[in-house]
Amino acid sequence: MTFDDLLSQLNTSALWVPAAGTAGLGLVAGAVGAFAVQRRESLQGDAVAHAALPGVAAAFLLGARAPLALVLGGAAAGWLAMLVVGLVTRRSRVPFDSALAGVLAVFFGLGLVLFTYIQRNVSGGALTPLERYLFGQASFVRAPDLWVIGGFGALALVTIALLWKQFKLVSFDPGFAASLGVRVRAVELLLTTLVVVAVVIGLKAVGVVLMTALLIAPAVAARQWTDRLGRVVVLAGVFGALAGAGGTLASHLLSYQFPKRGSIPTGPTIVLCATALVLVSLVLGTARGWVWTLRRAPLAPADAV
Repeated sequence: MTFDDLLSQLNTSALWVPAAGTAGLGLVAGAVGAFAVQRRESLQGDAVAHAALPGVAAAFLLGARAPLALVLGGAAAGWLAMLVVGLVTRRSRVPFDSALAGVLAVFFGLGLVLFTYIQRNVSGGALTPLERYLFGQASFVRAPDLWVIGGFGALALVTIALLWKQFKLVSFDPGFAASLGVRVRAVELLLTTLVVVAVVIGLKAVGVVLMTALLIAPAVAARQWTDRLGRVVVLAGVFGALAGAGGTLASHLLSYQFPKRGSIPTGPTIVLCATALVLVSLVLGTARGWVWTLRRAPLAPADAV
C-alpha cells in the first residue's frame, strides 16, 4: 500500500462516520463502566445487552424503523430486566448473580424468538436486518446513529457530572451514603439506567456479545493507572474512545489490505484493541501495573551469615 493509497482510504466518510460513532460509544461505555467495575457489577452490562433484544424486536413489530425508536425499545426492555432482577433479589432468597443469569436467559431467548418471527413473517423484516443488533456491524453506523449515540451519550456524561458526589458515595459505601441522607436505592437505579443507556446505544455497532467487553475493559485498564475514582472515570472514557476509533480504523485498513479474504469485522477488532489496552496497562500501569509493583516492592533482606 502506497502513501497515496493510505490517504485515499483514510479520507472517506465510510471510515470516519463509523469511527466517530464507535469513539463516542467507547467514551460513554468506559465512563459508565468504571462505576460498574467499582460496584462489582460488571456482568450487569452483559445482562442488559441480552435483555435489550426483545425490546428492539418489539419496537420493530410496532412499526418502528428509525434508530432512535429501536434504541428506546431496547432501553425499555433492558431497564425492565434490571427491575425484575432487583425485585427477585429483594423479595426472595435468590442471590443477585443467579437472578441476573435467569433474567438474561429468559429475555435473550424471547428476543431470539421474536427476531426469527420478524425475519420469516413480517413484511420488510429482511430489509432491516436486526441481526446487526445481535452481532454488531459498525460499518453500517450512519449519521442518524451518530445523533443517537451523541445525544444519549452526552446525557449520560452530564448526569455523571451533576450527581458525581452521590455516585461516588454509593459506589464506595452505600451504608455511609444512606447515613448522610442519600437516597441509595434511587441512585443505584439511576446508575443502572446509565448502564442501560451505554449498552443499548452500542448494540448496532458492537453487538450483544461484545458490548460487555467495551463496557468493562477500559475501566479495568484505567484502574491500573490510578487509585482515584475521578481519574479512573476519565481514563476509562479515553481508553474506550481509543479502542472504538482504533478498532474501526484497523478493521477498515485491514479489510482494504486483504480484500480477497473478506472484510475484517469491526466489533471484534474494537474488542481486541480494548484488550490490548488492558494488557499494556496490566504491565505498565503506574498504580497496579506489574513493572511498577515490582519496582516498589521492598528488597528481601540478605540471609544472615
